[in-house]
Amino acid sequence: MTPPPARRRRNGATGSAPAHNLPRRGTVRRAQAITTYGVGSLIAVDQESFVVSGLDGADESWSADESPRIHERRLARLLDVDYFRLPPASDDGSKDGLRVRRFPLMHSCPECTELQRHRDFNPPAGRSVCGTCEVDLVPSRFVVACEAGHLGEFPYWQWVHRSKERGATATGQCGGKLRLRTSGRTASLRSILVSCTCGQAPEVSMEGSFRRNALKDLGLKCRGTRPWLGASAIASDCGLLLRTLQRGSSSVWQPVLKSALSIPPWSDGRGDPLAEHWDALRQYDRREHVEIYLKGVFKGEPCPVPLDEVMALLDAEREEDPDGDTAPTFDHRYRALRNKEYDRLRSGNDESEQSRNEQFVCETPLGDQSVLGPLGVTGPMLVKKLREVRALKAFTRLVDAESTTEAKEMPLSDSPLRWLPAMQVHGEGVFLRLDEDRLDSWEKATAVAARIDRMRTAHQRVLERRADDPSRVAPSPATPRMVLLHTLAHVLINEWSLEAGYPAASLRERLYAADDMAGVLIYTATSDSAGSLGGLVAQGEPELLDRTVRSAVHRAEWCSSDPLCMETEASGADGINLAACHACVMLPETSCEHNNILLDRALLVGTPQDPDLGFFMGIVAH
Repeated sequence: MTPPPARRRRNGATGSAPAHNLPRRGTVRRAQAITTYGVGSLIAVDQESFVVSGLDGADESWSADESPRIHERRLARLLDVDYFRLPPASDDGSKDGLRVRRFPLMHSCPECTELQRHRDFNPPAGRSVCGTCEVDLVPSRFVVACEAGHLGEFPYWQWVHRSKERGATATGQCGGKLRLRTSGRTASLRSILVSCTCGQAPEVSMEGSFRRNALKDLGLKCRGTRPWLGASAIASDCGLLLRTLQRGSSSVWQPVLKSALSIPPWSDGRGDPLAEHWDALRQYDRREHVEIYLKGVFKGEPCPVPLDEVMALLDAEREEDPDGDTAPTFDHRYRALRNKEYDRLRSGNDESEQSRNEQFVCETPLGDQSVLGPLGVTGPMLVKKLREVRALKAFTRLVDAESTTEAKEMPLSDSPLRWLPAMQVHGEGVFLRLDEDRLDSWEKATAVAARIDRMRTAHQRVLERRADDPSRVAPSPATPRMVLLHTLAHVLINEWSLEAGYPAASLRERLYAADDMAGVLIYTATSDSAGSLGGLVAQGEPELLDRTVRSAVHRAEWCSSDPLCMETEASGADGINLAACHACVMLPETSCEHNNILLDRALLVGTPQDPDLGFFMGIVAH
């Protein structure tokens, strides 16, 4: 199979024109419609800038005819939807694509220096040029956003017409025209100058516009604008603090992604034909009631899933329900989903006992596992086949998507939908666990606890600073076993990228760290068959795994940035890491579940002053 074709980006629909008559604006890879250019994000195409449209409304972003359905029952149940849709692919038979709207609307002409809305330049149809100068227009480099996810134009008029006391002089217009030029003296904001032809205000630079309270000092608050849903889509009474951002900043759009591995009994796809009916079927406990419901749904036609299988799937789903009458939170349900994956990875799923449609094959290696005992590693499993579904749940602005709350997540549509955008990827991997007895005694060491306390305190401080109500912030997930497993996964990925023939960016980690879990899955996951070539899964045989762990730990003993890296009191974003940098354990962000935070290789190998700190103390390569 070849990689999926590039996606088409198109301008927003106007009037009643057919979708296939809309001009093409560019292409992106299919997976980017989930991870990089999802709903509400900004995309630059040549000299133009657009925002990706929402999932509903007259200008809905995805055409249902070109967005195939995919199913993953456990993830759909977690996210309260019936199914997922793939991004529409761009190929010879495609008539539609991902809809976009022009944003920001404010543009400047580098020739005449006028700064105004795009339409006021009177550009020729289909082009983004100044109608007078015939040079390419430049979209505004600056936008504003709030932590609730709203997005708006930078208020240039108020910025120019502010008083010495930093307040806006008036709320109306002055009759003049705005102009924007660059002095060229420096590359800083001080060289970007904005003026008005009214003569009532001096020319001002953009310096200071990124201050946290810069727009608050002008008396401006968020009006709730949502340009990806249309110019009239305004959520009233937002009132939050507005922040100035560069149009290409990563803070403008961060995806909230949730994923799940397809595991039995849902991994053979036999329950997919009833995807939209499982929630209704769960209301019935008795077999005859289920049978009556299915007869009503299919109007006398035979049900595509035998009744015995329907009952078996319902029983398996009820086993995942939490005990007690209290409704579980989203985090509890997501943790339960991970627990089921961990149990299945431990128990395996032999290929010889499954059908050809099975998407999860996990087997015990044939070699002698006792060689791993001195390392403290146990229970390796060869995951010869896996399928992962990654769904775009929502997105955030200004707030780190990894530590956000649902209150700060912006939904992908204005009205509730029964589906979400998603990608399905196939691959292979190696699962391993750490010896619980050895891990328990290591965790209780005073030096280990003290080192983790420093990381946890720094992380908790960051979470509270980003929260509206610090008293309701969830505790930091930093624990000795979590940081140890996370750092171990990173050094193994770096090692296997050399041994297995895959670049580090194509390998991913999946951590299982809790009081009753201590495992890590390292796997390839691509949207075609290239992720299942056997190069990685072969590394899980005990003899090879023993050599790999020793080599990875030995490599982690020294960093080219030492002694600075090992002796630092804090490193990484917001000082949440300790002994970790891009020269030793950090990975491409696509490979890491936690954005390269909560890492410390000292927990693997110890420090020169305290070698006993390392879990793998004394281990060297063969």
